[in-house]
Amino acid sequence: MAFKMAAMGKKVALIEKEHLGGTCLNVGCTPTKTYVASARRMFEMQTGGMLGVHIPEGTRLDLGQVRKRKDELIKKSVDGMASGIEKNQHLTLIKGTARFTATHTVEVNGKELTAEKIFINVGARPFIPEDLKGVNFLTNKSILELDKLPEHLIIVGGSYIGLEFGQMFKRFGSKVTIIEKEGRIISKEDDDVSREIQKVMEREGVEFRLNAACIQAREEKDGKLVVSVKCENGPPEVSGSHLLVAVGRTPNTDDLQLEAASIKTDERGYIQVNDTLETNVPDIYALGDCNGKGAFTHTAYNDFEIVNANLFEQGTRKVSDRILTYGLFVDPPLGRAGITLKEAKDKKLNVSVGYRAMNRIARAKEKGETDGFIRVIVANETNNIIGATVLGVGGDEIISSILNVMYAKSPYTVIRDGVFPHPTVSELIPTLLENLTPG
Repeated sequence: MAFKMAAMGKKVALIEKEHLGGTCLNVGCTPTKTYVASARRMFEMQTGGMLGVHIPEGTRLDLGQVRKRKDELIKKSVDGMASGIEKNQHLTLIKGTARFTATHTVEVNGKELTAEKIFINVGARPFIPEDLKGVNFLTNKSILELDKLPEHLIIVGGSYIGLEFGQMFKRFGSKVTIIEKEGRIISKEDDDVSREIQKVMEREGVEFRLNAACIQAREEKDGKLVVSVKCENGPPEVSGSHLLVAVGRTPNTDDLQLEAASIKTDERGYIQVNDTLETNVPDIYALGDCNGKGAFTHTAYNDFEIVNANLFEQGTRKVSDRILTYGLFVDPPLGRAGITLKEAKDKKLNVSVGYRAMNRIARAKEKGETDGFIRVIVANETNNIIGATVLGVGGDEIISSILNVMYAKSPYTVIRDGVFPHPTVSELIPTLLENLTPG
């Protein structure tokens, strides 16, 4: 938003209290996927024999080098942003914490700034339960600064962040235990998705403690961390060397003094916005994680596209027009778009379902990666695709091809009758759409 308005000749103040690039670049997508890539290499080294590739023993992880590579990638992008800001005569970077003092006025570093339009994009941070605050815990940010591999990493939270770090550090060589209060991991997904991912990770050696009640932690004199789980099955405590807390995130809105500007939030602190991302105060907009309309980089960027189109390009774009989509970057990856099968059933929608297990797809078998499945949900009234799950090799990329058809509002027959290249995983999407069954 800042660069766009500066390009239009507007005078822009960009206020940042920590680092340019936000969560995704500095402590989110870029660093974690860099680590995931290293973990994948470790996995390939350890499992090459399955494909007839015998790698001599001695494969080891240099966590310091992994971290160095991550830092170099981040630095290159941050330096590029900083250079762009420095060269822009219409854009001023102010390092500090901004707080509202009036409707269109903020104070930063003891100086007040007033603007016709204000765009809030302060992101979110890890949520830490009170029962875990008394120990030396890690977050998705601090775990990326480790130079020494944890002997036993305990992860509280069996959702997207916890699962990615769990598989990653297990492949690096740590013992990993994931603790989840629900009866299954990633409980927002369909049951079979949760079961399949847990099965894969357990096969790799990750341990799970589900239905954990009264999760608490204490630190022993020797530095060991002990987490109380009190599950029905297994010991009531888990002892490890490190603890990662990954139970959710909370918006960074509590320090903005929003009440001074009469900007409304919900009970969780998310800034309330309308369909064009404007707050209850005219000409103040909230974008990204802090508005509760999505917790992903792609939704944050789409927020910019919506605001930009409507303010400067005579557009009529709305948040409600976008289709929910995201990925879970474990191995095999999960690509998701639209509603789940459970949601369709709960809403009593009239749907048909196409399904294909990965072990029935030639390319997956050739790659030796047959875990997972593809499922597509079709609304019978319109013949449009309203949901899709691709759990398996390439799933994080394949989902986009289905998403394109969903946005085009084209009937599923468009891809059912298409011709796809062989041998690929996605070539079986037309096949599964030829054999729909009642949902």
